[in-house]
Amino acid sequence: MSSINQKTGLPQSGPHSRDGVTIVIPVYNEEDGVSGVMERLAALDIGAPKEILAVNDGSTDGTAAKLAEAEARFDELRVVTHGHNQGYGAALKTGFAAAANQIVVITDADGTYPEDRIRDLLDCIDDGAEMVVGARRGEDVHIPLIRRPAKAALRQLASFLAGTPIPDLNSGLRAFQRDLVLTYKAILPQGFSFTTTITLASLTNHHRVDYIDINYAHRAGNSKIKPIRDTLGFTALIIRTVLYFNPLKVFYPVALLIFLLLGGALYHDLFMELEPNLGDKTVLLFVALVQVLSVGLLADLIEKKSRL
Repeated sequence: MSSINQKTGLPQSGPHSRDGVTIVIPVYNEEDGVSGVMERLAALDIGAPKEILAVNDGSTDGTAAKLAEAEARFDELRVVTHGHNQGYGAALKTGFAAAANQIVVITDADGTYPEDRIRDLLDCIDDGAEMVVGARRGEDVHIPLIRRPAKAALRQLASFLAGTPIPDLNSGLRAFQRDLVLTYKAILPQGFSFTTTITLASLTNHHRVDYIDINYAHRAGNSKIKPIRDTLGFTALIIRTVLYFNPLKVFYPVALLIFLLLGGALYHDLFMELEPNLGDKTVLLFVALVQVLSVGLLADLIEKKSRL
C-alpha cells in the first residue's frame, strides 16, 4: 500500500494510519491509573479507526476489575490477559502479535504519557518513519532526580555505540510500523529493555527513526524500575545489542585502550629500565591487542555475512 511523502511529494510504500491503528498498553498492577488512561484513549480522535488492546500482565491488585469495567464501557477496547507476570516486553510482544492493524502505538498505563500527542506520532509514520519515539524533552517533564544521571549516562553510551544521537532511549510512547518489531522479535527481551533493544536494533540497521518532544507527567502508583539493578542490566544490554549489529563499535575502543597501555608499557621497558627488555606485562598487552582485534574483525565478518 502506498502513500505520499509529505517532504518529497513522491509515493512511498508502507501502511498508512488512515487504514487503522492499534494502541497497545502493557498493564501490570496499575489500578490507580489504568481507568483514566483507557477513558482518554477511548475518547481520543486520531482521525482513523482505532483498536485499543490492553495486555494485563498477571496483575495481582485491582487492575483486572478496572480493565473489565472499561472493556464493558468501550467498544474499541479489548483485554488480553497473561496468567502470570511475564514482563513488560512480553506484554508488548503479545500486543503486537494480536494487533489487527499494521500501525501500532504503545503507551503506558500509569498516566505519565500525553495520549493527545499520538496523532503527531502517526503523522511521522505516514511520512515514512518506521518508528517514532515520544522523547521526554518537553517543558513539563517529571523524571525523578535520582534516575536522571544514570539515564543520561546510558543515553550517551548508546548514542556513541549506535553512531547517532538518541534523545530518549527507552520512552514508552512510540508508534511503529508493525513489521519493524516482527523483524527483530527473536532478539527482543521480555522485560523493560524491550524499548532500548528495538531502538538500538533500528538505528544500527539504518531504519528511519523519528523523534517528537513530549511532556512526561507524574505517574500514578509506584514505579516498577529498580535503579541499580536495571541500570547495570541496561548497560549490559546496550553493549550486547551493539555487539550483535555493529561489533567494531565495541571492539575498536577496547583495542585503542589496550594499544595505549601497550605504548606506555613499551616506553617504560625501553627507556625507563636500566637494562632495556620487554617485560611480561608488555607481552601480555600485545597478545591481548592481537586477540581483541582478531575477535572484533571476525565478529564483524560474521555480522556482515549474516546480512547477505
